[in-house]
Amino acid sequence: MVEAIRSAELQTSGEIRLFVESKCSFINPVDRAIELFGELKMHETKDRNAVLLYIAIKDRQMAIYGDQGIHQKMGQKFWNQEVATIISAFNQHHYTDGICKILGDIGDALKENFPYDREDINELPDGIVFGK
Repeated sequence: MVEAIRSAELQTSGEIRLFVESKCSFINPVDRAIELFGELKMHETKDRNAVLLYIAIKDRQMAIYGDQGIHQKMGQKFWNQEVATIISAFNQHHYTDGICKILGDIGDALKENFPYDREDINELPDGIVFGK
């Protein structure tokens, strides 16, 4: 999964993070994703083009949260489609494949809207963040 993040980021100035925890401490996983987005300082990217994929495994909840730069370009319909895609993969017990597919899709969206620039630096770590 880390390789999927790195591969996606090679073609864009955007940033992708994956946060996995056992249980969601909020009723709505989007609210938890927003909280984590702030804690991970993902809103501090130069172009406001970071995306967080949040998964609470035992609660079977997930959310994708994109900063304002990418959200304005992609719109809510894109995020809803991506959530439906990953849920479909999870329902077929294709967890790793589903996550890697979504990371690739997000990378493609970032590439289209925020192409890689030779001056680009990796603003956020690529590793998976594990919660409680």
